[in-house]
Amino acid sequence: MNYAELLLIAIGLSMDAFAVSIGKGLSVHSLKPRHTLSVGLWFGTFQAIMPIVGFLLAVRFSTIVAVFDHWIAFILLALIGSNMIREACSNDEDDRPTKDFAPRTMFLLAVATSIDALAIGISFAFLGVKILPSATLIGITTCLLSMVGIRIGYHFGSRHKAKAEILGGVILIIIGVKILTEHTLTA
Repeated sequence: MNYAELLLIAIGLSMDAFAVSIGKGLSVHSLKPRHTLSVGLWFGTFQAIMPIVGFLLAVRFSTIVAVFDHWIAFILLALIGSNMIREACSNDEDDRPTKDFAPRTMFLLAVATSIDALAIGISFAFLGVKILPSATLIGITTCLLSMVGIRIGYHFGSRHKAKAEILGGVILIIIGVKILTEHTLTA
C-alpha cells in the first residue's frame, strides 16, 4: 500500500471525527485553544491507537468485533447526541463547554468515532501493512481535521446558539445511524 492510498484511508477514517468535531464546535459558547487541542488530541490519539489494537487482535477476534462494532458506535453517538439535544432544550445556562469537554464525554466520543479504525487495523494485518507509520498518519490526519472541524462548527454555532447545539446532537445521532446502517446493509 502506497502513501497516497494510506492518506486517503486516513482522511476517510477522519470524517466521523471531523463531523463530530463540527458538532462539538456548534455547542461551544466560547471556543478556547484548549477545546481545539482537546478535540484534536482525543480523536487523533484514538484513531492512531485503534488500528494498532485491531492489528494485534486481527486473527483471534476479527469475527467477534465485526459482529457488534457498529452497535457500540451507534449507541455511544446516539446517547451523546440525545444528551446534547436535551441540554439545548433546557433553560439551564450551565457551563456546557466544561461538561462537553470532560474526559468521560471525550473518551466516549473518541471510542465511538474510532471503531472503524479498529476494523482497518484488522484489515492492515491481513494485507501486511506496516502498522506504526500507518497508525501515525491516521492519528495526525484525524487530529488536524478535528481541530479544523471544531472551529468550523464554532463559527457557525456562535451565531445560532441553541439551534446549533440541537443540530450538533442531531449530527451525532445521524453519524451513529449511518454507521449502523452501513454495517447492517453490508452484512
